[in-house]
This record gives sequence, C-alpha cells and structure tokens, in this order.
Amino acid sequence: MTPRPPSDDSTKKSAEGRPTAGAQKASAAASQPPTAGKKKAVAKKAATGAKKATAKTAVAKKAVEKTPVAEAKEAAAESESTAATETPAGTAAAKKAPAKRTAAKKTAARTTAAKKTVAKKVAAKTTAAEVVAEKAVAKKAPAKKTAAKAAKTTVAKAPAKKTAAKKVAAKKVTAQKVASADPLAAVAVSPALAAGDRERLLAGTHHDPHSVLGAHPVPGGVALRAFRPYALSVTVVAGDVRAELHDDGDGFFSGLLPLPDAPEYRLLVEYEGTVQDTEDAYRFLPTLGDLDLHLIGEGRHEELWKALGAHPMTHQGVTGTRFSVWAPNARGVRVAGSFNFFDGTGFPMRSLGSTGVWELFVPGVGEGELYKFEITRPDGSKTLRADPLARRTEAPPNTSSVVCASHHAWGDAEWMARRGERPVHEAPFSVYEVHLPSWRPGLTYRQLAEQLPAYVKELGFTHVELMPIAEHPFGGSWGYQVTGFYAPTARLGTPDDFKHLVDALHQAGIGVLMDWVPAHFPRDDWALAEFDGRPLYEHQDPLRAAHPDWGTLEFDYGRREVRNFLVANAVYWCEEFHIDGLRVDAVASMLYLDYSREPGQWMPNEHGGRENLDAVAFLQEMNATVYRRNPGVVTIAEESTAWDGVTRATHHRGPSGFGGLGFGLKWNMGWMHDSLEYMAHDPIHRAYHHNEMTFSMVYAYSENYVLPISHDEVVHGKRSLVSKMPGDWWQQRANLRAYLAFMWAHPGKQLLFMGQEFAQGAEWSEAHGPDWWLLDPGYGAEADHRGVRDLVRDLNAVYRGTPALWERDTEPSGFSWVVGDAADDNVLAFLRHDAEGSPLLAVSNFSPVVRHDYRLGVPDDVPAWHEVLNTDAAAYGGGDVRNPGPVKPEPTPWHGRAASLRLTLPPLATLWLRPA
Repeated sequence: MTPRPPSDDSTKKSAEGRPTAGAQKASAAASQPPTAGKKKAVAKKAATGAKKATAKTAVAKKAVEKTPVAEAKEAAAESESTAATETPAGTAAAKKAPAKRTAAKKTAARTTAAKKTVAKKVAAKTTAAEVVAEKAVAKKAPAKKTAAKAAKTTVAKAPAKKTAAKKVAAKKVTAQKVASADPLAAVAVSPALAAGDRERLLAGTHHDPHSVLGAHPVPGGVALRAFRPYALSVTVVAGDVRAELHDDGDGFFSGLLPLPDAPEYRLLVEYEGTVQDTEDAYRFLPTLGDLDLHLIGEGRHEELWKALGAHPMTHQGVTGTRFSVWAPNARGVRVAGSFNFFDGTGFPMRSLGSTGVWELFVPGVGEGELYKFEITRPDGSKTLRADPLARRTEAPPNTSSVVCASHHAWGDAEWMARRGERPVHEAPFSVYEVHLPSWRPGLTYRQLAEQLPAYVKELGFTHVELMPIAEHPFGGSWGYQVTGFYAPTARLGTPDDFKHLVDALHQAGIGVLMDWVPAHFPRDDWALAEFDGRPLYEHQDPLRAAHPDWGTLEFDYGRREVRNFLVANAVYWCEEFHIDGLRVDAVASMLYLDYSREPGQWMPNEHGGRENLDAVAFLQEMNATVYRRNPGVVTIAEESTAWDGVTRATHHRGPSGFGGLGFGLKWNMGWMHDSLEYMAHDPIHRAYHHNEMTFSMVYAYSENYVLPISHDEVVHGKRSLVSKMPGDWWQQRANLRAYLAFMWAHPGKQLLFMGQEFAQGAEWSEAHGPDWWLLDPGYGAEADHRGVRDLVRDLNAVYRGTPALWERDTEPSGFSWVVGDAADDNVLAFLRHDAEGSPLLAVSNFSPVVRHDYRLGVPDDVPAWHEVLNTDAAAYGGGDVRNPGPVKPEPTPWHGRAASLRLTLPPLATLWLRPA
C-alpha cells in the first residue's frame, strides 16, 4: 500500500522535546533483530470482523484531529482493547467518496487542506499490496510506552557498531512507518483488499496471487505481503534489512520496506515450536515461457510432460519445484502436499493467460515430496486431484503424486542406434507378452531386470510386450484402467527402476513393447473424471463420454488439449523410457460411434456415418508424430473389425475415403479366433472346419499383421492354450506343438502370452502368475512341460535364422499354397520365400494318424530338402516320427508343380523343411 506522507503533526516533537513515542518505537523496531519486537506482535493473531473494523476505523479517524501526544496515548489504549488485525473498510480514494458519508468520515474530511491533498494523491496510486504494507506499519504503532521510554529503548537496543548511514536509514524507516500509520490513508485505500483479494485468497479462488502477495515497489518503498496460515509471525530478511511483518489476521502478514526496488529476500516464518527459513514463492517470475503456453493452447506441445506436472529445478538461482496443471474451468487451484500437510491454503497458483494452465514455483520442495492439486470448481466446491502429468505416484491404494526427477544413465546406445535399421514388418518379430506384477510375483523392476532378460533371451523372442505399466488403482484391471498416464506403476518401483529394466532388456538384445490405453479412463474422483468440476478429458456429451462395456469414460478426441495430452503421452514413453513400440488397446471402441451402443444411444457424425472422426484424426496424429520423432519405433493396433487402412500411411486414402490410420502393425484377431476354433474341434470333425485355417490367407496382405495368442485368450473361463486342445494329455500337447509351429510359419508376426510357452494347464490369474513349479525337475510331468518350452526356443531360433519366415511377411509373393484343400486329411502345406526366393516348406498334419508317403508338389529347382524342425521329435515329448536325411524330390508333377516330395507326416505335428 502507499505510505502516508507525514502530516503537520507527525514530525513534531513531544512536550519533552523528543520525537513521539510512535516514531521512536518504529525506529527501534527497524534496527533490531527479529526477536526484539516479536513478543507483542506475534501474540495478537486474531480473526477480523466487520464490526471490529468499523469501530476501529471510527476511532482511527477521530485520532487525526488530536495532538501527537494525545494521538499516541489513545492509540496505546486502543491497542489493548481491540484486535491488532483490522480489516479496512474505507473507500478507494477520498475524492471518490459517496455524498452521504458517515459521521466518522465527515470528521476525517475536516482535516487540514494540505493533509487532505496529499492523501488523495497517494490514494490514487495505491495497489492491494500497498494496502498490506500500510496496515503492517499501522499495527506496529506504540502501545503503552511513553515518549521518553521509547527514546531510551531505541538508544539501548541499537547495535553497538552501527554506522552513521544505517542510523540514517533507520530514521527513514521510522518516518515512513509513522507516516504510513496515518489512519486516513488506511481508510482511503482499503476496499479492494477487504472485499476482493483477501476473500478470494482465503476461498481459493484467486487467479493471480502473485499480484497481491510478495514484494511490490510503491511510492515510498516496497510493500510486502505474505500469506502464511497458522504462522505466529513472519519476518522478512533482505540484505541488511530485517523487519517483522504486521499480522493482519487469517494468515496475512504485511509491511513496508524502505528500499527503492523489490529485493531478493527470505522469510523467517515462526510456527509454534519452530522457525522456518524459506524463500517466498510469490517473488518469482513464471517458469513457463510464451512458447510453451502457445503450444499448449494450440494443442501442439509434443513434449507436454516437460511443461506440465511437477519439475524440480533451479529458478532465478533458487532450487525448488515448478508445479503446473491444465484446469481451464477452475476458479482457483492450490498445491497441497507433504510439504504443507496437504493444506494448500497458503499455496495458491496463478493462472497463465487463456490457456487454462495454472503454475507455481515452490522453493525448497524437492524429489520425493507428495502432492495433489486442490481445485475450486465452478460451483465453489473443492476437489483434491492427482496430477494428470505426474511422472511418479504413490503405490496403490494411495493416490498422491510424487515429485521426481530421473537420474538413470542409459547403457543401450548400441541398441537405440540400430533398432531402426530394418523396418519392423521386414524383420524377425516374435513377442513374449508379460504381465510384470505376476510374471514372478513379488519381484521389483530391478529384480525383474536380473531374471526376465535372461529368460526371454534363452527362449529366443525378439521382443517383450508389457501389459500396461502406467499407474492404475485396481490391480484386477491388469492396467487397462489407467489413472497415471505418465507414471510407471509404483507397485514395482520408481520410474528410474523401470528404466533400468528396459535398459537391461535392450542390452540383452530384446525390444520392449508396451500396451497403451488411450481409449478410456476410470471414474475415480481423485483422477481425471470431471477434473476441474466439468467434463474436461471426457466428452461433454454424456452419451459419448460413457464407455458402455467397462463403466469408464472415453476421451474427448475432438478437444485439442486432450489430443495433445495423449499424443505427447505416446511420445513420452518412447523418448523418456526408450520404449520400442506401443500396442494400442481397444482401437475398435474408439473408431465407431455406435460401438456397443443401441439405436438411440449414439448420434451420427457430420456425414451421417458411424465413424468417430475425432478418434480417426487423433490416431493419425499420434502415429505420424511418434514415427516422425522416433524412427525404429512401431505402433500396433488391437483392432477387431475390418476397418480399412489401419496400417496404411495417413496420407494415403483408401476406398472408404479415409486416410490410413498410420499404424505399423495390427493384431489379426480374425486369424486368432478362427484358428483356435479349428484346434478346439476333435480331429474327426476338423474336416468340416478346414476353411477356418485357410480363410486368413484371403486377407493376409490387406494389413501388416501380428498373430496374437494373448492374455485375453487364456483367462475368465477360456482355459489355457493347451487346455483348449482336444484329446488326452499326450494329444493336447501334440496339438499345441503343431499349432505353435503352424503359427510361426504363417505370414505375420507372432505373439505368445507367458505361461503358454511351457503348456501351463491352468488359465492365467494375475494373483499368482504362471505355474513355474511345472518346470521343477522334482515334478513328475516336468519333461512334458519342458519339452514344449524347448520347442518354443527352437521355433524362435530357426525363425530368426530363416528370412523366408519374416522378410516378405507383407508381400503376397512371399507365400504360396502347396495344398490348402486337403480337408479330409487335415493337412495344410505351403511355401514361404525370402527376398532372394529361397523357400521354406511348412507342412501340418492335424489328424492323429501317421501319413506315410504323403506326396506334396515342390519347386523343381531344389535338389533336396531336409527337416529343420519337427514338432513330433522325442525331445519335445513327441513320438519321434521323422524324415531322416535329405529328402529328394521326384520328377512327378503334383499340386500343379513339376516335382514332388514323398514325406512321412507324424500325427498332430508340423514339419519345416529347407533346401539341403
């Protein structure tokens, strides 16, 4: 607030010839250590009220007409009977006062003409911060000391070695404090603070607390205000200046510093039993620049996680944490955390323009602190929310966000440099799907890093696919209902611990894919649902927002900030955690407006169709951004319909008129369902379902496919993979081995869920994970399970060494049928070709009988063939029916080819043969 210039009386001497008691005490307080004046100022912390403010204002105004000595005596008497923290109730400027003044105002108006003129000029320039300073000075007026005692105290308590310059400065402080204590000035400039800023700060609805709190240059010095609820006193330390601020009540403290500019300063905040030495959060400039805010507003900030969330940093030479959050509908936002006992009252954030972003730099807060955002909704109610951009969270069921910074030093430079050398669809790609919390229950990320890479490398898989590791509150959702999109689940460790696991997999030569869930999010009231009091991340239309299958909420893909949140999230995992690919969950539910909805529960798009045009645009933007920024990364769609162009480039339009979605690969759900249906039939009935194994080749090259035997197929009563097979235990295992070799030879990439590699009999449960005890040498049937696992190892080894099985996966010329219509025999045979034309012959006999001298047409330019894999080998638990030695073709035309082979086909088995 603006300091009150001295009136005629304020600089006069008392009857004893000394300055007034008020001047003496103000001078002494300005030159003392903080303890010198605390005993009285701290003790009087009282709530303000309209009645007290009115009464005290009237008394103060009457005091204007009295002599300096009488004024000092009355002020001392008043200080004993009235709370020191008055709430001003006057008008903004005396010259704008209403015509009908109260009696007290009329009395004040009768002050001398010179005094009235000065007050008007000062009042016209007053700000809210100045009002605080004026109140602070007024509070420190003398109570009961006489002028003589005040003068004696000043001399007695002054530092012994004070220079003349400091004495002069102290006298200036005294003069300013006495001047500022003029009651008329306080009354003339007070209403904005009383009715506006103070009320909004207390209510948590202030959009710009930095304009009120902190230090602000004003005529006559620097007005400083602090908001420290529960504090007993606040002392400001700025260089040689050390002054205790006036307690204005309700946690507000204010004062006037005799400095030309706002200084760098610290606050000594006294609480019961302790004094906190701290920086003031409200003396700092914003930590976000115009470019960040522009990109956020445009929905184009591809590194959004670097702008929003909690970031430990050094700002203006001070260490602390920058908090920022997008909440455009909020009336106010405050930071609550372990550093303030989760009471955000004294930590209001500022709104940065029209972007909806709120920001606050909190000095002294560092890594490991818990926090949430306290949001005041449009209706005035409050909600405590986890940070949508939190990069670390508490372990569930706790829900706070955690301040963190990464210190991991990556050791996978070689992997990262070569991962983009060959396009994924032209490279070997066999995936081991893992649910990390249950793969080895109880292991942390770092413990998994000691076991998982070695196990996967031994089996020969090229990649692991991690079921969602983003934070989720309910473990039974397996991670598919995400609340912390930017945070690896804390169940297994810290974000750096997860980086350590990824790093270990890369150093073992294994790529890392992760399931990513942008289709929906849960309704938890501490997470994203109606985040700032209104639909924000979810669609405004309740019919569009509610996901009909899972009781969750769908994202509003048409809102640019929401798209930005998700696109940046995809980039974040690839760049911050070196993830090599994202398997996007539930794409079909995103693409169709009528997905799982009855007529009347959805509205057509602007063209009258059922396509969700916003979701299409989002997926295209996400894929284009990820591929542009991260060469070598692959995106994979779990899309269960016949949507045209899932793996087509976004700029290539198809027959439907849409550009491609831009994915690298797509799960072939049709192949999975059809082939498992076929295998579930008893062999005697398979002849009637032969097309279920051949139909996939009708559309095999319409997209770039992955053949998935995922977790979805071995849970909730679907039984494990081996248990789906008919027959006795021997036949079940034989069917499984034959099926896996057929799958590895079929065009497309492969994915197998954990536990199926060793023929686990029970379906998967996230509570206990795979039945590793089946591989214990002490278990009687251990050899049966180990045989299947050894087959999977050999499938991967031969697969990786045979380009014909992967190099032309997406080209029709890479595949040709030998016999696809031998339904009565339950036999399927085809050739795979690499880029140079070298073939591999795959033959599956899905009947339980040996077929001797089974003739198959083959190219006549291959002089001999030999088995490279036979699923009936004794080592795998089979009957060991083999084709020993090279098998030479005969010049007998068969199956439309000039030459043919005669082979012995083992029962329920698949053979792979290559040129000898």
